Amino acid sequence: MSEKPVRRRLAAGHAIAAILLCLCAAPAFADDAPARSLRRVDRAALCVTNGVVSALPDGRLGIETASSRGFVRGSDGQSAEIHFRYLGPTAESKPLASGELRRQIGIKLHAQDTCNLLYVMWHIEPDAKIAVSIKRNPNRHTHAQCHANGYTTIRPGSGIAMLRILPGEAHRLRAELRGAELVVTADGRRAWIGTLDGGLAGIDGPAGFRTDNARFEFEYLAHVADSDDSNRQFDDSRNRCEQHPGD
Repeated sequence: MSEKPVRRRLAAGHAIAAILLCLCAAPAFADDAPARSLRRVDRAALCVTNGVVSALPDGRLGIETASSRGFVRGSDGQSAEIHFRYLGPTAESKPLASGELRRQIGIKLHAQDTCNLLYVMWHIEPDAKIAVSIKRNPNRHTHAQCHANGYTTIRPGSGIAMLRILPGEAHRLRAELRGAELVVTADGRRAWIGTLDGGLAGIDGPAGFRTDNARFEFEYLAHVADSDDSNRQFDDSRNRCEQHPGD
């Protein structure tokens, strides 16, 4: 056998080995960590503070309004999950305070009130991505006091590119705090992982949701503490089921 075919085979073998090594060394974005036990929340357990959330005949929830905000009383604010089907734009649109017309759905964690919380949003239009931000306004607790001020965008340590969501598609978004680390999964894949670096210090509250300019059918899952759980120390009096403007 000539030397050239042997060299070609050796080179191909080295190339395959290098590819396998790269694959083994690459970060695993599949969500292989044990998941906290979450349970589906029905409409009666939601406090809707903005917009309208309807109970559908099959037990799911529906949103048709240009904006919605809400939270789950008794939830620990550490993790939540949304199973949603995007139905398309709302009949009327409401630009954000920045003037941008964005369609999105997301999870609120540690939602102390409308001025102090963590947002994990899945942008649908005009861009497609997972966006994480902390809204922090010390000593301010109502929309009239803070409006859309106090936002800090949190950059991920690692993440993946998101595909654009089309009307009729069903997806899953999950957010979980693990100490100072936030892990976000989209359709079972780790889509955003980052550290909050103390950004939530002094902020505590339940889990919740937010939508803007998009219609959905969805299920909301959260960890709801037992009524005698002494670990829940957040000020529940700030989270009353009262309608207020969105931010």
